Parts: sequence; C-alpha cells; structure tokens
Amino acid sequence: MIISPAERTADVREYYFSTKNRQIAAMNADGRTEPVINLGIGAPNGRPPQEAIDALCEEAQKDGVHAYQDYRGTAELRKAFADWYARWYGVQLDFTTQVQPLVGSKEGILIVSLAFLNKGDKVLVPNPGYPTYSSSAALCQAEMLPYDLEESLGWQPDFEKLERMDLSGVKLMWTNYPGMPTGAPATPELFAKLVDFGRRHGILIVNDNPYSFVLSEKPLSILSVPGAFDCAIELNSLSKAHNMSGWRIGVVVGAAGYVSELLKVKSQMDSGMFRPMQIAATRALAQGPEWFESLNAEYRRRREAASKIMDLLGARYNPHSQGLFLWGYVGGDSLAKSDEILHKAGVFITPGDIFGSRGRGYLRISLCKNVPEYERAVQKIKAIL
Repeated sequence: MIISPAERTADVREYYFSTKNRQIAAMNADGRTEPVINLGIGAPNGRPPQEAIDALCEEAQKDGVHAYQDYRGTAELRKAFADWYARWYGVQLDFTTQVQPLVGSKEGILIVSLAFLNKGDKVLVPNPGYPTYSSSAALCQAEMLPYDLEESLGWQPDFEKLERMDLSGVKLMWTNYPGMPTGAPATPELFAKLVDFGRRHGILIVNDNPYSFVLSEKPLSILSVPGAFDCAIELNSLSKAHNMSGWRIGVVVGAAGYVSELLKVKSQMDSGMFRPMQIAATRALAQGPEWFESLNAEYRRRREAASKIMDLLGARYNPHSQGLFLWGYVGGDSLAKSDEILHKAGVFITPGDIFGSRGRGYLRISLCKNVPEYERAVQKIKAIL
C-alpha cells in the first residue's frame, strides 16, 4: 500500500467467520470426498414467509419503485414495525418518530456507536458476547470495558460487580437477550435491573434483540419496562425470526431523540432500502402465531439433534437454551478442539474464545442446518474419538 491504514483499524481484525468460511471453502475445493459440515455461523436456512416473497416479486415488476427511497423508510414499514412491537412485545411506539428501519441490525451496531461515542468514551461490552460490539467501539476509538457474564448466574451480569466498577466516562452498555452465544433467556426482572442501572448511572442501554422469537415461549423487549425509554434503545431484525438474513432488514426503536441522532448518521451511509423489499417486510411482520409455532417446531428438532453432538463431546450445556445456538463447556483449549474436529472429522463448530475470555473452554453449535446434517456430524465426530 502507498498509504497507511487509519489508526482506528489497528485493533480491528477481519471478522472471524469471514476468514473461517474462506478456509472452509478452500478445504471443500481441495478434493474432499464430502464437504465440511459447517455448524458455525447463525444463518437461517429456512424459507421466508411466502407472502413476503410474493410481494417482493410483484412489487419489483412495477415502474417507479427502483429509485432512491426515503432514508427513514416507508411509513408503511415503520407502522408495521410499530404494530409488531405492540402485538408481540406490548410496547407502544410512535412510528413517525420512534422507529428507524435499518439495512440489518448489524449495521445498527456501528451506527449507534458512531452516533453516541467520542474518542475515549467508555463502553460496557458483555464477555462472552458478540464480537461486533467490541469492533464497533474500536472503530470509534472508544475504550471497551468488558463485563463478565457468569454461567452460575444464568449468563446474566453480576450487578454487584458492575456497581463496584469505575463507571466514570461510561456512555453505553451493550446487552443481548436471548443471549448469543450463551442462549440465556431474557426475563422481565433482568430488563428491569438493566433499566434501573442505566438510569442511575446515566448510561444508554442498547439491547440487541434478534433472537427473541426463536425457541422462546414469549418474546420480550427491554422497552416494556417502565422508564426504559429514558435510557434504552433496542435493535431488532427479521433475519432470525422470519428466515430473512440475506434480505438485511432490521430496525432500531426507542425515544425520538435517540432515533433522530441515529438517522443523522444513517442518512450519510446509505440511500434507503429497496422499496419492494420494504413492502415485502411489512407482509413478513404481519405473520400470525402459526408462523412462529412452525418455526420453533423445526428449531426444537434441530436443538435435539445438535444436543447429541454436545453429549458426544462430553459437554456441559443447557438443552433448553433459546436462540439459534447450543453453547457447551468442554474444557481445555476450545480453539484447538474446534480445529481438531474440523480437520479430522470435517465438521466445523465455533470455538468460544472468539466471544471473549469467558468463552474459553466452550463450543457453540449453530441450529441452522437440517436434522440429517447433525446426524451425519455425529457419525463423523464419533469416528475420530
């Protein structure tokens, strides 16, 4: 290169799954008798609602829908998100000021960071947790303060430890329930504690909530807690609950002041979402309980099949976890264990280390494959043990 990279990228590496998928693709291209069974990333392989597919195809045939769109999203999509929140979470939103569609909720993580973090500000990041929380803070040159999630506490924060931390300069706290990678459920009591913590310390709580419908009896939102609009915003997505990860349709919701600050950043970064996709998303958001019952019936079958892999590895895990993953403790060097299983058995399981120091010794299995693939993975792993 004839120029040096920006200093802000010094602590950021290429996303783990980007490099790992490239490695797996190379292994598959190297004359293997059968491809690697990739149980890594949480990319749903199910079919989206047919109404959404039909709407996309029909609307894309029309004239006048292929131009730039409003940065705020269509009124119909914002209202559909507000209605979805009222129907499933019991949260009332003003769709004109409190709802901002996103090109996927992952985009929202960086937008939130750019909108609210200055160089040197501090950010509370869960350990273990989604790596993008840390990388977005690094790109803003903010200081990350990991807070431990304890298995003994059901992978919830230890609020006594949080209170003893030096919280001066902390502006933002990332939370994620149902949890990734741990599968820990959301509870009203947990959200109430987080809201109380945020209000007392002047910290914005950002709850990343894409898994709330997956293997969950009742989806919950942090905004259902009284007073949450003062100190919390929430990211959500159609990726997991509607099998639409490749469509990149997400949302951020919260008080109008927060949402307007996010729009200032977002409007500099893209030119709106393709209108037919927005119309299709409104159809997806209108799905009734039968959609989620069918979705979760399949995920329960997959969770049971994936549990046999955890049993084979002698892992300690919760067979009733929520979200798209099983998270199990196998001890030792989980990076080495993951590589051993990949190269000897041709099965990729994510090592817990990539989610923080509290992930060491753990493995994570995605529930985004069909049941026969888990059964085949069991056979292949059993053969090398």
